[in-house]
Amino acid sequence: MSMSRVRNIGIKYEGLQPPQEECSDPKCPWHGHLKVRGGLLVGRVYKARAHKMIVVERDYLVYIRKYRRYERRRSRIHAYLPPCIKVNPGDTVLIGETRPLAKSVAWIVLGVLSRVSS
Repeated sequence: MSMSRVRNIGIKYEGLQPPQEECSDPKCPWHGHLKVRGGLLVGRVYKARAHKMIVVERDYLVYIRKYRRYERRRSRIHAYLPPCIKVNPGDTVLIGETRPLAKSVAWIVLGVLSRVSS
């Protein structure tokens, strides 16, 4: 793969590498025209059944003042999956915020940080 074909998306994150495959998808941040702006989140792939879409689950803690303890919560986010990135349920991925791509999709997968061993 020629490295001149991959766009610089302006995100420096430890462990994030451009995909080895090329694609001709205009919604791909690496090979298309989609801009990544806003937040970055790290989460675990919960479901990867839909066409070009995955569900990312992220766990976080919320402090409850009354009990002086933390409560564990989780949220599930729909993210667009470019064809040049391959994921499986359980993989840890980095997703970035973008413009709305569908009714419930406003995030895009930027890369796989760690793969599930199977």
